[in-house]
Amino acid sequence: MTVIFLSFIDRTFIGTLFHSWNVIPDVSRYVMRKTGNSKRRQGSLTRESIVDAAIKLLDEVGEGRLTFQVLSKRLSTGPGAIYWHVENKDDLIAAACDTVVAAAMSSSIVGETPQETIKRIALRVFDMIDVHPWVGSVLSRSAGQMPMVRLLEPIGQQVQALGVQQEKLWVTASALISYVFGVAGQNAANARLAKENDLDRTDYLDKVSTAWSQLDPLEYPFSTGVAQQFRIHDDREDFLGGIDLILGGVSQQR
Repeated sequence: MTVIFLSFIDRTFIGTLFHSWNVIPDVSRYVMRKTGNSKRRQGSLTRESIVDAAIKLLDEVGEGRLTFQVLSKRLSTGPGAIYWHVENKDDLIAAACDTVVAAAMSSSIVGETPQETIKRIALRVFDMIDVHPWVGSVLSRSAGQMPMVRLLEPIGQQVQALGVQQEKLWVTASALISYVFGVAGQNAANARLAKENDLDRTDYLDKVSTAWSQLDPLEYPFSTGVAQQFRIHDDREDFLGGIDLILGGVSQQR
């Protein structure tokens, strides 16, 4: 009986082993197939494609709402795959900002004079930040880094072309850069605020102008005096007017 029982166990074990052996190739092919798909998906994901998707999300939802979870859904992948290409959110946003700035400054900007070239550069930055409002705040945190250098260099070269003395090059270029970023960033912030609150620009300016004109002119002589100008002002024209004032001061110093 013992011998018969052991033979039964052996036959059962051997049968199970053969059954398992027959299944293994199917399992192996399944694992290989899944791994191959994973590699293909990871191979199609690049740093450039991640940055491009991040730019679109930043334009749509802003910097505060951009997360790797949201980005991974947009890319139909997992957050871990994104971390393979970018270190963290700061790295991603810096790369997105640099990509936008590089694209805006990729084509040559040439005017008849250094002053005209500076105004064209400034307008390009103004329009860039108007389209990508988040870029302004990122640039403000990027002092000395490549996105800022891409903008500082062409303006600095035109300041040199104006004949500004060497010891005043930095303060002159810095004043221009600060003005351009400050006004362009404020304009983008105003547009974002109007969008979030469903405000019409013309109606808003009209209400503010009316309120200013009703102030006491003895206590608020400036506000009441420019109330009508504020009602009809053009943001781009005002922006260029400020550039002209700065360049006028530069010319007088020379």
